[in-house]
Amino acid sequence: MKKLTTFALISMLGTNAIAHSSVDTTTPENGAAVAEVPSEISFNFADDIRLTKVNMIHQEAHTVTLDLGDQTSFGRAFALPLQSMGEGTYRIEWRGLGADGHAMQGGFTFTVD
Repeated sequence: MKKLTTFALISMLGTNAIAHSSVDTTTPENGAAVAEVPSEISFNFADDIRLTKVNMIHQEAHTVTLDLGDQTSFGRAFALPLQSMGEGTYRIEWRGLGADGHAMQGGFTFTVD
């Protein structure tokens, strides 16, 4: 009986992990060093997601909430305008809802030299 219970729990955990979408690609790529601040950032997800909030943090001091515009429905590809704050490290943190209703979050960084 313990083996059956353990198997059931592991199966449920695996199903939840599969149900959440992951970021396939970002532009700029995570960890990239670029010469200029890009005019926009983009996300491509493996499955549908609805972005609910995206923050840009520059040098760990300034946080700006990026405007989602009309990109409030479920989709896999999103592009958002980016405000230049000059050279330094940018961290993009996103939150959203997966198509299954689960809250999701993630982030990536890039550096402008």
